[in-house]
Amino acid sequence: MQRTRTVIALAWVLFWILMITTSVQEYLRDHDHGVWKPILWEGSSALTGTVLLLAQRRFTRRYDHLIHAPLRWFARQLAWLPVYWLGFVPIAFGMRHAVYGLAGERYPHGGWIEIYLYEDIKMTVFFFIFATITFGVLSFHAMLDEKLRVERANASLREAQLLRLSQQMQPHFLFNALNTISSLMYSDVARADAMLVQLSDVLRATLDVGERHLVPLEMELRLLRGYAALMAERFSDRVSIAWQVDDALLACAVPVMSMQPLLENVFKHTVEKRRQPTAITLSAQRQQDTLVLRVEDDSGLLPAAPTASSPPAAGGIGVRNLRERLAALYGNRAAFDLIQLSPAGVRAEVRLPCAS
Repeated sequence: MQRTRTVIALAWVLFWILMITTSVQEYLRDHDHGVWKPILWEGSSALTGTVLLLAQRRFTRRYDHLIHAPLRWFARQLAWLPVYWLGFVPIAFGMRHAVYGLAGERYPHGGWIEIYLYEDIKMTVFFFIFATITFGVLSFHAMLDEKLRVERANASLREAQLLRLSQQMQPHFLFNALNTISSLMYSDVARADAMLVQLSDVLRATLDVGERHLVPLEMELRLLRGYAALMAERFSDRVSIAWQVDDALLACAVPVMSMQPLLENVFKHTVEKRRQPTAITLSAQRQQDTLVLRVEDDSGLLPAAPTASSPPAAGGIGVRNLRERLAALYGNRAAFDLIQLSPAGVRAEVRLPCAS
């Protein structure tokens, strides 16, 4: 708002400089001295107009809240039109008479009725121009304020949504991990104990994350390695995990627990359902200004394409959660795809913006 006031004030000053300059040029066509006179005429008009404008703005500012009801707002402004009619001539012409008197001259003009009529017509046009400009400026700032309120509301909504999704992921992950440990508790106590230790490490890492929605890739990999170690302990005879991470990307921000549900899907839909070994590759690479995260296996199969009688699978809670978080955080600047590899295998790929 302050910037707008400055621009308007500058435009006002330039307008009166132009008026004074034009008046001086016209005066010099017929006179070779006394240039102070046109300066006085236009200067007194400028000063009087400025005083009246400032007074009007000061006493009508309290009606700015009516800007959304234009008729009511303009009605409050119209109450000041008689002030212009009655005030301009005495103030402006009083200054002219005073300066002329100090110069030892008499200020010539026509009859007062003609002067009032002429000047009041000018003041009426001037008044409506000023009121219209003021209305436009106030409307523009009201629009900006409304836009800011909407953006803040959307930010608050997004924050609440992300918090809900993050809180949803943590018990979901913990439930699956405890379920895995429970399956070993009576058959292999030593491995169950080792998995509890791994689980404690993962939970400690989640505490470090707190309620953050974005974390450095380095922290995300700490969570992922803990979970991978936990699951590799359970399926030690049926899974191998390879890591391909560009260390230069460790500072890039990623959604917290964004890769864990993808790795969990591999164990749930592929490793648990087959007896043959499964090779899993986890990678983080850069492609120009895009961070590409991949979780890939060599054995999985995507569900068959949906038909009219079989709607597409919505995916597990982890994948749905990830899609929603990516949409909330990045909009269309992020992408998530599940790609069927040949002859077998599935690649889950997340693409995120990551500037150099």
